[in-house]
Amino acid sequence: MSFNIGLSGIRAASSDLNITGNNIANASTVGFKAARAEFGDVYAASILGTGSNAQGSGVVLNNVAQIFTQGNINYTENSLDLAINGNGFFVTSKNGALSYTRAGYFGTDREGFIVNNQGERLQGYGVNAVTGRINEGVPTDLRVDTKAANPNPTSAVSSTLNLNSTSVRPAGAQAAYDAAYATAYQTAYDDAYATAIAGAADPLNPTPAEIEAATAAAEAAGAQVASAEAVLAATQASRAQFDPSDSSTYNSSTSVTVYDSLGNSHVMSKYFVKTDANTWDMHILIDGRNLDGVLATDPAFTSTPRELVFNNDGVLVGGQINEIAGWTPLDANGQPAGAQVQAFTLNLTGSSQYASTFGVTSVVQDGFTTGELAGLEIDDRGMLVARYTNGQTRTQGQLVLATFANQQGLVPLGDTAWAQSSASGEPVVGAPGSGTLGLVQSGALEQSNVDLSEMLINLIVAQRNYQANAKTIQTEDAVTQTIINLR
Repeated sequence: MSFNIGLSGIRAASSDLNITGNNIANASTVGFKAARAEFGDVYAASILGTGSNAQGSGVVLNNVAQIFTQGNINYTENSLDLAINGNGFFVTSKNGALSYTRAGYFGTDREGFIVNNQGERLQGYGVNAVTGRINEGVPTDLRVDTKAANPNPTSAVSSTLNLNSTSVRPAGAQAAYDAAYATAYQTAYDDAYATAIAGAADPLNPTPAEIEAATAAAEAAGAQVASAEAVLAATQASRAQFDPSDSSTYNSSTSVTVYDSLGNSHVMSKYFVKTDANTWDMHILIDGRNLDGVLATDPAFTSTPRELVFNNDGVLVGGQINEIAGWTPLDANGQPAGAQVQAFTLNLTGSSQYASTFGVTSVVQDGFTTGELAGLEIDDRGMLVARYTNGQTRTQGQLVLATFANQQGLVPLGDTAWAQSSASGEPVVGAPGSGTLGLVQSGALEQSNVDLSEMLINLIVAQRNYQANAKTIQTEDAVTQTIINLR
């Protein structure tokens, strides 16, 4: 009997040594969960029971339990290194066979799928190709789209700015205005004077009274013209003086980059010229050309301004929305760039005219050029986002986590992975942070939960148990030999 008891003790101590040794060996294995040997005593059983004074018959290994406590998290510089803060397992698939792990070593294969070191694909929710939203439902293989991001032509530009109310008409424009005004006034004056003198009794020798009357008529005619024709002519003349290369012909300017359908960038410049109190002209050029494609240095260059009108409170009330239609993108040589004929809006809503320096407070345009994949980001909810060199981002999917009603029922597969069993129950799959599932930490790895100090103590205890049970067998053998010799 003692032999069997000792042998069972040696077997138990050997199992304990194996389990403890395996824990120690995997102390540096990412995502490893320590195991614990659970033993039970053995009694000789009968139909009527063992009785209150029954002697034990040894020990048996009842179970090897996994300890699913959280390991420490170490941070790395790889965005696809993942750790779980809290409950749950990563779900991976290999040819449809699912496994569950806490080891967050992930990368991408040549096809863009996110895989672990065993080539198993990380599972998550995909993205609807039409709406761009997450398809919550059946998980699938997560894949990173490494293709270049398609360009988006500019369809709207919004700009908020302040025009200085203390500004006056630019010097070049004012000189043209004055000259045109004087010419119109003088022409009207001369015509009226000549007409009055022609009506004199003797046009060649008008009397002083007739000269005085002619002068009065000429001044009246000039004043009448000055209130209408002269002002209009002067205004048109001043507008014609606009030259983007001559800062004396405009007050302020600002630029923004816009994009055509091929992703080519173009510089749209806005020039502001004060024409009167609370009234401004805005000239729009793209790549130094007017909207008809004529270069500013071309003798045939003209620019049709858009009028901006402010009220007495300095608020823009006219010219807030400007439609730019039929613009043909040109290349550096002034030839069609091959892009679509484009139309977009220029929204100046919120702009002001106050007594402060010219300034742009905001500018937004919705176009962008093509872009290459620059990096990946995963937030704590498992959203996988790709960053591109054009500043755009694109959601690639959302990884999922799984949990089980009975984690002890999982079947270990090796490589720090487990499989579902009837004892574990069905997996509860969802996005990180939902239900009882934990959150994901990108750029980090969960270390093993092995406590080396505790394991070394267990190792010593298991060794002593082994030696003690071996001594029990040795002693039993000596007693048996003594009994035999007595006979």
